Amino acid sequence: MEDIVILGAGMAGFGAAHHLYNEGVRAKIYEKSDYHGGHASSFNSNGFIFDDGPHISFTKHKRIRELFDESANNDTVTFNAYVDNIWKEYRIKHPAQVNLHGLPTDLVVKIIQEFITINNTKESKISNYQEWLYASFGETFSETFPVKYGQKFHTVAADKMTTDWIGPRLYQPDIEEVLKGALSSETDDVHYINEFHYPSKGGFVSFFKAFLSKAEVNLQHEVDEINPELKTLRFSNGKTVNYNHLISSIPLPELLPLVKNVPQEVIYASEKLACTMCLLVNLGINREDISKAHWTYLYDEDIVFTRLSYPHMQSANNVPDGCGSIQAEIYFSKKYKPMEKSPDEYIDPTIKDLIRCGILTSDDEILYKEAKLLPYANIIFDHDRTSNLSIVHNYLDEIGIKYCGRYGDWEYHWTDSSFISGEKAAQKILNLKED
Repeated sequence: MEDIVILGAGMAGFGAAHHLYNEGVRAKIYEKSDYHGGHASSFNSNGFIFDDGPHISFTKHKRIRELFDESANNDTVTFNAYVDNIWKEYRIKHPAQVNLHGLPTDLVVKIIQEFITINNTKESKISNYQEWLYASFGETFSETFPVKYGQKFHTVAADKMTTDWIGPRLYQPDIEEVLKGALSSETDDVHYINEFHYPSKGGFVSFFKAFLSKAEVNLQHEVDEINPELKTLRFSNGKTVNYNHLISSIPLPELLPLVKNVPQEVIYASEKLACTMCLLVNLGINREDISKAHWTYLYDEDIVFTRLSYPHMQSANNVPDGCGSIQAEIYFSKKYKPMEKSPDEYIDPTIKDLIRCGILTSDDEILYKEAKLLPYANIIFDHDRTSNLSIVHNYLDEIGIKYCGRYGDWEYHWTDSSFISGEKAAQKILNLKED
């Protein structure tokens, strides 16, 4: 069990390191960035703390919850989130399917009529996400809300996606809930997540504190080549290391070209795997009463951003006293929606649309602004994914490279499932010892 190497100092990488450490093995982590945390990192800019995309812990695993809390020295904030939606000039509670009150009467009537019809219709075979939406909510609701949001969030049409990612993400109500939400603004909280946890200080990355000592962490080590035959890694800084066992959380389209003598068909399969990239527009505002919501979904195609979150609502320590913050998400993808402008060119359109939506006013003082591009955001579950992922994973299994995390498993992992994915990859190596 010597010389176990983990590539990537994100949630999955530290999940693997934690599990190995508990079994008496201290692994080596190599990370290309000059900071740890990966997709769950946090940055302090002029007193405004922004995570790399909205991150909060809502794990239902008691063990993971306790691990995260202990890692943050039990200095955490617990809250029940309020989530809302903006569609045209309307702002309603989330999820929209049970909060139709206040929308145009004709629209609400048609949605309810179709919902009753589909609930009395015999189930049919579902072959894509659009068909699933129509069968679950009816065409009018689907085309008004989740189809439009999905196009902005996933960058691909609903009929081009599979359904194996949905899980609990879209709430499916009964007719009583739909009617109640259409007749009253007072509705139950039925979002798939209720209780949230977040570090009081330092941003989401503070959940990593206790894990740093459980591995030898080497930053600024970008892999140039993996030789599975010699079991060596060569880094761009000139360093070469040997490994007995290798765990990777590197995104698969980047990992496969690094492997020496990888078959071309495997490279091709990795290139067919699609994911979104996320442009974050982070704003620091000279007031804190920006929104009562913790985050907001937006459906209109002429609004540049897809989702808004408000980091100061997660912890008051994320901003200077008396200030607020907004993180706007704008999605692109190499395969379906390439980014046409530079990141900074999206800042002003974002501010203008925030004013259009009533989130900001023209008199608001913006104390901080930045645009940051995340090249890997969410996995796109298109119809190319399953077959090509099987080719890539089978090859990695053959050459003995364990994979984990959102971009190693190429799954829609949340934070806890990414950590557990790393633990599972580590356990596969420990099982070899037992054999």
